[in-house]
Amino acid sequence: MQTTVLVEGESDKVAVETLAAKLGHDLAAEGVTVVPMGGATSIIHFLDRYGPSGADHRLLGLCDAGESPGIARALSRAGIGPGTLAELGFHVCHEDLEDELIRALGTENVLNVIEEQGELASFRLLQRQPSLRDRPVTDQLRRFFGGRSGNKVRYARLLVEALPDGEAPLPLGLLVASFAAGN
Repeated sequence: MQTTVLVEGESDKVAVETLAAKLGHDLAAEGVTVVPMGGATSIIHFLDRYGPSGADHRLLGLCDAGESPGIARALSRAGIGPGTLAELGFHVCHEDLEDELIRALGTENVLNVIEEQGELASFRLLQRQPSLRDRPVTDQLRRFFGGRSGNKVRYARLLVEALPDGEAPLPLGLLVASFAAGN
């Protein structure tokens, strides 16, 4: 059976593939392809291309909470359903995947990852910016990851690799577990 996993962006793809590899999945051998859509609003194009799940194909996904109503509407319009997004194989991140990874690791561990990359001073500078200085550290971290070209993709891999065994964020963990479970 072939499985197509629709994700919002390249960093989501890297996180899914990294966790899958960490858990011993060989995505190519298992017939799993992770496809970044370039944003959740592109889902209709990808539903037209990959269609609903069938006898020889599964369609799964990962999205941010803010995008979940649009994803649900697109799935319904494509004739996929009924059911909740999770029942349809689409898992929802609370804010976004970075938020999920930060909460799963804890801010101190995330700061350790940033320090290991030699970028803690850069993060501390960002924290002093007027628009961010009064914001929670989790917001500052999310801004740090999204603020420099390539950071989201690079840190997606690093943060997933830093996760203790069995401590993946729930939406990401459930998605990857569904590869083996055939759900």
